[in-house]
Amino acid sequence: MSDNGMPGLQGVLVEQEVQFTLVELSVACRAETDQVAALVAEGVIPAHGEDPRQWRFDGSALKRTRTALRLMHDLELSVGGTAVVLDLLEQIETLRARLRQLGER
Repeated sequence: MSDNGMPGLQGVLVEQEVQFTLVELSVACRAETDQVAALVAEGVIPAHGEDPRQWRFDGSALKRTRTALRLMHDLELSVGGTAVVLDLLEQIETLRARLRQLGER
């Protein structure tokens, strides 16, 4: 049983202010740098900097990159298809948050 009372759930909280390089993000996601670079090229994850050697990623990129790689692997999606699915998942989460707010009124 985990600290939150949920069996088998584990995670790492990464602050938004944390910065990753391309190599650090790739290592954290157990991915090749080329895979992460393809996600950046398609706009799946935002990179700050002019070229891959200068790219920096904030803490939210870790979860998004891991999710994208899992979708690509598990569902055999292309990078473009992964971008669409991630956008739809974000829209669903936004709508759920709105519904929760409305329910609290």
